[in-house]
Amino acid sequence: MMDMMIETRGLTKRYGQKLSVDHVNLSVPAGCVYGFLGPNGAGKSTTMKMILGLVKATEGEVRVMGSRMNNRNRLTVLRATGSLIESPAYYGHLSGKENLQIVCTLKNVPESEISRVLSIVRLEGQQDKKVSHYSLGMKQRLGLACALLGRPRLLLLDEPTNGLDPAGIQEIRELIISLPEKFGMTVLVSSHLLSEIDQMADQVGIIDQGKLIFQDSLEVLHEHSRKKIYLRTLNQGLAVRVLNEKGIVFEQEDGGLILPHMPDSRIAGCVAALTAAGVGVTRIEERQKTLEEIFLGLTGKGASL
Repeated sequence: MMDMMIETRGLTKRYGQKLSVDHVNLSVPAGCVYGFLGPNGAGKSTTMKMILGLVKATEGEVRVMGSRMNNRNRLTVLRATGSLIESPAYYGHLSGKENLQIVCTLKNVPESEISRVLSIVRLEGQQDKKVSHYSLGMKQRLGLACALLGRPRLLLLDEPTNGLDPAGIQEIRELIISLPEKFGMTVLVSSHLLSEIDQMADQVGIIDQGKLIFQDSLEVLHEHSRKKIYLRTLNQGLAVRVLNEKGIVFEQEDGGLILPHMPDSRIAGCVAALTAAGVGVTRIEERQKTLEEIFLGLTGKGASL
């Protein structure tokens, strides 16, 4: 069985009558980039805060690195965890290096770590500049550097590419992808952009209106976007009988028949069999759902996020 870095069971958060997170069972395998995907307001940040103990759960339990999170062991677990939740906090009048020195003191980490994390996030050349003069991308990278102090085994990043320009997004993405292999970290990264998660993650969890509606590998999500063949005929009942006799797997959808993707020769054979049985074939189409369509279908949204 794969080792789990994070497990939640029935994790729930209510604010008054509003159910923000609804009995979520997350399973984050060790050594992966886990993409936590959902529309804005779906419950991603609240879930991550409950994992870190920043927000108290109404119900359920959290296990991090095999230990159940509670008041007794929370600090021990958090010493092996780095996080960047919502926007990074910093002292604008201090330099990047001075901000990191403060975090080293708070985390009880030697200051020799600073040059290492600055190198990882590519801020060595800007370490003496005041943070108030940093671009948004540089501030985001400084926040990541703070999270990486202490060589954490687990990193939680909440929308780390928010507000960045394309070059900044690419930099952060490449950095996140490199962390498991280079440093043996597990990364839980949230986003409302499917395209981002598609380029970063190995595992995916999709949350909508507080409920976890999909959790599996990115490969399995891609399975849903495989090509299929759509057939429309003048006699669907007879077409169904013919395909059953031929042992061809199909589904009925949109007033037609959906067949798995197959070689042209096999499609021609199906059409020939249908025609020979007196079934008029009126349309043959190759169909493929995009990941975006699958995501919008899962979250019940008919419009772009």
